[in-house]
Amino acid sequence: MNAPIADLRVDYRAGELEVNDLASTWHEQLSAWLGEAREAGLPDPNAMVLATVDDEYRVTSRTVLAKDIDARGVTFFTNYTSEKSHQLRQTRQASVTFPWYGLQRQATVIGTVELLGKEETAEYWAGRPRTSQLGAWASPQSATVRDRQTLEDLFATVEARFEGQDVPPPPHWGGWRLLPTHVEFWQGRTSRLHDRLRFRFNPARGDWVVERLAP
Repeated sequence: MNAPIADLRVDYRAGELEVNDLASTWHEQLSAWLGEAREAGLPDPNAMVLATVDDEYRVTSRTVLAKDIDARGVTFFTNYTSEKSHQLRQTRQASVTFPWYGLQRQATVIGTVELLGKEETAEYWAGRPRTSQLGAWASPQSATVRDRQTLEDLFATVEARFEGQDVPPPPHWGGWRLLPTHVEFWQGRTSRLHDRLRFRFNPARGDWVVERLAP
């Protein structure tokens, strides 16, 4: 018989995190941890839980894939008619969490969002598998559909439409960039005394400060 959920727990002992362990910038640190997650063979190491809120303060979360990390922010791509894009347009606020459970780590990025330009979208689009390109045209993301066959029929229609030619980016599809104001790195520790180090942007000084947070 399975134990009650309340009894499930792990005493985290995989590592520790000190200020001196951090890279000089949040994006270098995030890229380093993502690289270590890849080397460890974790599934979908660039998967992140994206949380958004609408103008009535209803919060929604879902998993998306990060496609770029640099000094500007964290980039992902999606349908601009989706629920997530609708909420991002309403509030311009979001957060993402990278859940690297296998390393007993997570990283959370909080900030505002901006749309990517058409050139950046086109550059990423050109490297997508053709089936993913066709799926972006076929799926009315977040809309109600009658059944699975409806999606299969939409895909078949799009496949026939672009047979023998390159698939261009749909006008309703593209990228978002999350521009951080806070980036927290969390390392699980024993006795629930986890290490939490946060990069926080100080607008008064125009630079970043590093803070330790109580677990």
